[in-house]
Amino acid sequence: MAEIQQKISRSNKNGINKKDGKKKITWKMIKSQKELMFMSVPFLAYVLLFSYTPIWGWLMAFQNYKPGTSFFDQQWIGFDQFKSLFTAMGFVQVLRNTIAMSFICLVLGFVCSIALALLINEIKNTFLKRGVQTISYLPHFLSWLIATGMIANVLSTDPAIGIINNVLMKLHLVQEPILFLGIPKLFWGIVGVSTVWKEVGWGTIIYLAAIASIDPALYEAAEIDGAGRFQKMFHVTLPGIKPTIMVLLIMNIGHILDTNFELPYFLGNGLVSDYSQTIDIFVLQYGINQFNYSLATAAGIFKSVVSITLLLTANFIAGKLGEEKLI
Repeated sequence: MAEIQQKISRSNKNGINKKDGKKKITWKMIKSQKELMFMSVPFLAYVLLFSYTPIWGWLMAFQNYKPGTSFFDQQWIGFDQFKSLFTAMGFVQVLRNTIAMSFICLVLGFVCSIALALLINEIKNTFLKRGVQTISYLPHFLSWLIATGMIANVLSTDPAIGIINNVLMKLHLVQEPILFLGIPKLFWGIVGVSTVWKEVGWGTIIYLAAIASIDPALYEAAEIDGAGRFQKMFHVTLPGIKPTIMVLLIMNIGHILDTNFELPYFLGNGLVSDYSQTIDIFVLQYGINQFNYSLATAAGIFKSVVSITLLLTANFIAGKLGEEKLI
């Protein structure tokens, strides 16, 4: 097994993980790939137009912005909107909820996607393998509005549609239906499980692609050494997709404050509001709904700064630990 892992390590270094021999980008290299450069121009223009050009709107966060007034005639108030945001009643609570739900979804999403990809890869029947993969990622194509309606029905106390309560009562685990969406401490778990159900199949696609790129000779060598299915999964497959896992983990850490808006918004109610409100819902209620666009912009800047900081920090730590880096 040690010999196999050394081969995988050399394979990763020769493939994605080129730490020792990075090629310098020269004009000669650019000229030799000019076709690819021209092909990337539309995508570059798209990013510049829709991702970077709107950044000038961040200036609203430093103004007492009033719609209908010229942008340059607005009252400049410095960092007052940021002070209002950080000192607003309930902001610490919504920040806690956002981080908690994002962290739960991140951990469950990664573990379940990787586990499902490993299990699907072990299915030898091609027809069955494609069928399982297709069924697993079909929920991804449902809008969150439809998905939350289905989740609410499944968790309902109505005997006609509340499947979960019906099963629990049939098994005599509970004596009466549980109001799942009325218990605050259950809300984060419901969000995590719901996100896994909807997105786990879609998340397996990139892992299955990474698994397909592993050298089959490594599996043959492991089999000769007497490795079973699970040993090959842990000693060949997982190390083989490790660079992919690290890159995706770094990217997802950068979105820790970008928790799903629709799920807590549609499933939340007055009984669980202390656990369901996120930064996006807070901004909707106290920013956009009250026409305080400057506060909403300040919240967006705060999220962007935190996301960039987390992304760079995770990338730096990964590099120090000798793992695959994003940049």
